[in-house]
Amino acid sequence: MFGINFIKFDSMTYVIKFKNGQVSKEGRGLSFFYYAPTTSISAVPIGSSNLPFIFNETTKDYQTITIQGQITYKIGNPKQLADVLDFTVNGNGVYKKDDTEKLNQTIVNEAQTATSFYIHQLGLKEAIRSAKSVEKNITEGLLNSTAIKLLGIEILSINILAIKASPEMERALETETRENLQQEADQAIYARRNFAVEQERKIKESELNTEIAIEEKNKQIAEKQAETEVQKAENELKLREMKVQADIAIENQRKVLLEQKTANERKEADTHGYVLETTLKPYKDLDWKILTALNNNTDPKFNISLAFRELAENAGKIGNLNISPELLDNLLNDKKDRK
Repeated sequence: MFGINFIKFDSMTYVIKFKNGQVSKEGRGLSFFYYAPTTSISAVPIGSSNLPFIFNETTKDYQTITIQGQITYKIGNPKQLADVLDFTVNGNGVYKKDDTEKLNQTIVNEAQTATSFYIHQLGLKEAIRSAKSVEKNITEGLLNSTAIKLLGIEILSINILAIKASPEMERALETETRENLQQEADQAIYARRNFAVEQERKIKESELNTEIAIEEKNKQIAEKQAETEVQKAENELKLREMKVQADIAIENQRKVLLEQKTANERKEADTHGYVLETTLKPYKDLDWKILTALNNNTDPKFNISLAFRELAENAGKIGNLNISPELLDNLLNDKKDRK
């Protein structure tokens, strides 16, 4: 009514109210009445935005690749952006011009510019596998971009979703990769068989080494047993020698003992003989008859026996000898009585 309107914005929109070409009011989530003929309103969205992109580049080996990704950003300085791009809205809050598309295109162009130099230095295979490096290059390029700084844009994240070659080249790479994988599989089979053969050889070698070690141990055992037998024989020989030496020593001691005993007995016999000889020497030259008389044996039979002996000594001088039976009978009876 009479050109006075009311407008309201949400909290994620930064509003700048111009009156007669001068900023009369600005801030987030404003609501106010304004006079339409003399008022212009700019509404800059300050929330984060996801900007998908896709562009083509050429590698060092002149192959075309497609890079697909997403840039997440937000408007850090909405007043600065409003000075560069047109975010004017009408009374219903609808943008009069769509400069958001221009903003997005500017960001994508800066991202592609940051990527081109890096991709041109890579071969096709390297480029396809360089997603992280591309992300890093785009991030650095946008953060250092003068255009981005002038727009007041803050880059939140860069994500590379895919880097692909042309369909024909992808098929060629698939074929090459398939052949390489087949070769690797064949190589793996060969390596596995070779490994099995090597392991079998090691097992055989280990078995032979074990047998050699066993034979060596048996040899050492046999040598040790032989040494033990020799040592045992030497010990037995030494024991026998020691026993013989002991027997010889004992025999020598016995010999010395016997000699000493014989010498002692000889001395004793000599002493005894000397005593007898000394004792009997006075009687040596005496007649036995005198000795018999000195015996003073009063037995008549003893005297008769002496008489018979004297008769026997003088048998050549006797012609006839008569002995009475009574005498012989008495002598014989006496002998029986003694028994």
